[in-house]
Amino acid sequence: MKFTSKKILIMTLMIYVLSSVLSYSTFSYFLGSSDGNKMTDNAVLNEDGTPANKVDTLLTALLEIDPSEAKTEACPLNGKLFTKQEKDAWEMKRPLAIMIENSVDARPQSGLGDADIVFEAMAEGGVTRFMGLFYCGVQRYNTIIAPVRSARTYFVEYASGFNYPLYVHVGGANIPGPANALGQIADYGWSLENDLNQFSIGFPTFVRNNDRLDREVATEHTMQATTEDLWRVAAKRDWTNIAPKRKYGRTTIGGDDWKDTYKSWSFQDEAGVIGATTNIKYEFWNGFSDFGVEWQYDKDSNSYNRLMAGAPHIDLNIEEQIKASNVIVLLTAEKGPIDELRHMLYTTIGKGNALIFKNGDAIKATWSKATRESELKFFDRKGDEIEFARGLTWISVVDLSTKVTY
Repeated sequence: MKFTSKKILIMTLMIYVLSSVLSYSTFSYFLGSSDGNKMTDNAVLNEDGTPANKVDTLLTALLEIDPSEAKTEACPLNGKLFTKQEKDAWEMKRPLAIMIENSVDARPQSGLGDADIVFEAMAEGGVTRFMGLFYCGVQRYNTIIAPVRSARTYFVEYASGFNYPLYVHVGGANIPGPANALGQIADYGWSLENDLNQFSIGFPTFVRNNDRLDREVATEHTMQATTEDLWRVAAKRDWTNIAPKRKYGRTTIGGDDWKDTYKSWSFQDEAGVIGATTNIKYEFWNGFSDFGVEWQYDKDSNSYNRLMAGAPHIDLNIEEQIKASNVIVLLTAEKGPIDELRHMLYTTIGKGNALIFKNGDAIKATWSKATRESELKFFDRKGDEIEFARGLTWISVVDLSTKVTY
């Protein structure tokens, strides 16, 4: 058969159209579903935590929980009470420690309000970043987390104190020197134990979702994943609730259940006397008001509503303002920028001062972390460990010179 230029052009166009349709269909399938459940836009929840009668939701139900089932099981990370069914689910896993960015163009984030603990610190250039620990609060729903961003050394060190959580990130700082987060992850042996780096996993667990926000943003602000997809990858690697065995010289450690080797903080059963501290403000760097933080205490819910850059900090998944039961301002030595990419360093090991806000009260406290793998602990002025309120605990890591008003 003789092909003319016209026929070749028509065939080329047909092949292009067919391949475009197949690519779009495949992408839409993986982006829009997980375990066969469709995810669409934003959710409104009933009082029992189930989605209201609204078609669009970013939360896909995993557990059908009887609304009458008692919440008797304390989350080991933040003490919040959940059902026995949720506890049975989380005990088969280890927590996810996920890097989440905070560039102005990336806001609002998805999933932060469902974290059990959030760490917040400077990434570089006045821009802060979060590390959310997700465990108990995301068992009922397959939760979208976005935008996922790169590793930083001090977040790696804080994550180390939670007994080898699954560390989720998109690459990381890798300039030789003290800020080389990827080098540290390799040195610590995490690639064989708990490192969920997007570079080694890719699509469809990690997806560039250009439509998450109602505006166009740069590609670096578009990476998202879901909690269940991340745990699914971990399970394939045999990274479940059992910590991997590791050899140090002639000694073998590991092989233990996560819950058996992690010691929880202490939590209050009753709030007690409610204090009068109703407003907390601080900036990470003076003059960088886009990252300035304010917490407004709500007596009725005994929680702190978070504001950022003067506006309510919203979780896109549920279109609600983020609320924390405990707000910790951890004061430590900040160093940097230390290289051409403006990477920062924070002292994470040792002792220092902290301000802890809970139950409307302000407590002058101290923090302690003996080694990289030691748990971060907080003490009052008498030397007793702090008893926290049950619920989301938010830790802002700031320089010693930071002014906190309250």
